[in-house]
Parts: sequence; structure tokens; C-alpha cells
Amino acid sequence: MVTREEAENAVQTLLAYIEDDVSREGLIETPARVIKSWEEVFAGYHQAPADVLDSTFNAEGYNGIVLLRDMEFHSTCEHHLQPFSGRGHIAYIPVDRIVGISKLARLLDMHSKRMQNQERITKGVADDIEKHLNPLGSAVILEAQHGCMRCRGVKKQNAVMTTSAMRGVFFDRPEARTELLQLIRTAPIQG
Repeated sequence: MVTREEAENAVQTLLAYIEDDVSREGLIETPARVIKSWEEVFAGYHQAPADVLDSTFNAEGYNGIVLLRDMEFHSTCEHHLQPFSGRGHIAYIPVDRIVGISKLARLLDMHSKRMQNQERITKGVADDIEKHLNPLGSAVILEAQHGCMRCRGVKKQNAVMTTSAMRGVFFDRPEARTELLQLIRTAPIQG
């Protein structure tokens, strides 16, 4: 295991690669600040899906779509260490158990707060819902803009990547998928 001091020294080395004067005032505490920020940005490594989805409730016969949409998420591309951000939509159709809606947001955050690719986040969230809730179906749709596309390389400022994972009835039954997509497209609630 790498110590905090070793991690800060590694950041110091990277700064020296970029900047001639790492002793200037604005950079003196940067290695410590970077490591502290990474502890928050990559907190998902210290969480487990079973802990996030730890409590469920009786569905009381409810068998319709449960959808939490338009959740913002932020992650870090594992290929370039560039940020990517977007919005996620998570849905499931319960059999016996439901979960508090904040748990769906926490599950998305858990997967996002790791060095990732968008496809893995999408699949991981869907896998965890299937495993821990055993629903009739689950669906995860993520839409994001990637720093590695916007700031470097092809420099496409408005490109949005969309990924989806459809399981159970959302995969097998087109009418369930159509209903879900109509619910996602519904106009936002004005507060």
C-alpha cells in the first residue's frame, strides 16, 4: 500500500514535470490538496454495493416502473484521468422489494467515484440492481460529456456519449422499454 507521503511525492514529481518552479506560493500545498481531493473523488473504492443497497422495503404489491431520472454524476476517465459528467436514469420493476430512491443515486455515485469508463458504470449499476433487488427488469441509461473529448484529441465540445443496459422485461419486452423511454423524456418538474 502506498502511503500518503509517497502519494504526495508522486504529485510533486508530476508538478515538476509540468512547471519549472514548484516552490512558488500557489503550488506549495498542491500535492496535499490533490491527494485530499482524490480521496473524495475516488471514494467509490471504499464502498460496496451491498452496503449501498443494504435496506429494502416491502413493495406492497407495486409492480410498475420505479424510475429515478436526471441524476447528475461525475467520474474520471481511466484512460486520460480527465473528468466526465452527465446525467443518469435508473429504473427497475420490483417483484417483492423496493429500495429507497436515495440508494439508487448513491449506487450511481459509488460506481462513478472510481477511475472508470462509462460503459463499466452503466453495467455495474445494472448488475447490482439485478443482484440485490431481483426485479422483473432493470434499466440504466447514462449520458455524459467527456473531458478527453472536449479538451484534447478531437475537441468535440458538444458530443454526448450515451450508454444503456437493459435487463429482464426492459430487454425482452419492447412495450416496457418504450414506456420507460417515454417517462425519461417527460418534461422536468418545475420547482
